[in-house]
Amino acid sequence: MQVWLDNPARLLFLRTQMVAVKNLLYTYAGSKPMSFPDFQISSGEHALLLGDSGSGKTTLLHLLGGLLRGYTGSVQVDGAELARLSEKELDHLRGRKIGFVFQRNHLISVLTVKQNLLLAPYLAEVPPAGDRVEEVLNHLSLSHYKNQSVLKISQGQAQRVAIARAVLNKPSVILADEPTSALDDKNCERVINLLLQAACENNTTLLVATHDQRLKSVISKHIILHA
Repeated sequence: MQVWLDNPARLLFLRTQMVAVKNLLYTYAGSKPMSFPDFQISSGEHALLLGDSGSGKTTLLHLLGGLLRGYTGSVQVDGAELARLSEKELDHLRGRKIGFVFQRNHLISVLTVKQNLLLAPYLAEVPPAGDRVEEVLNHLSLSHYKNQSVLKISQGQAQRVAIARAVLNKPSVILADEPTSALDDKNCERVINLLLQAACENNTTLLVATHDQRLKSVISKHIILHA
């Protein structure tokens, strides 16, 4: 796999702790507690979240993104303990600091490509940045599709729209859940390159939950979950 490599000069950024998990337990109703390993990821660092189906990869991403609450232990993002944040504070953190790439792209079918992207600043309560939208669309070769309904673009293009939405606000953290699982080698390479490039350009922490063996040689830091 030919993977995009960033300018080594960018690695000179002073790295600070961006994501930290300690003594974390989460329990779904009627199930036994799920425990997660302690780990830290620095700003600008990239890591894979590995484990078999049922090991809790998606659950952990949702905890890190504040989509699940009621955990015990510690989950910190950019120095904030998520359990201590109000819903409004958590919404603010998610909108401005965290970009999500879900297994399903969750694009709004009645909106165009550009309108789907503009939801990101709207939900984060920041001014819509038209120049930034155009920049991201150009970067991901989506400019020709910006006024099309997302129902009329291919699966690969829709995935790029989802990535564009995730990076639009220049988040401090990108959480990606199985972004390459259904892709052939060519599209797998393209998607992981897009994520790495977007992350490196903004010194963004990237955490990818995956069981895709192709990514193990691309991102060297691995966090292993056990069912």
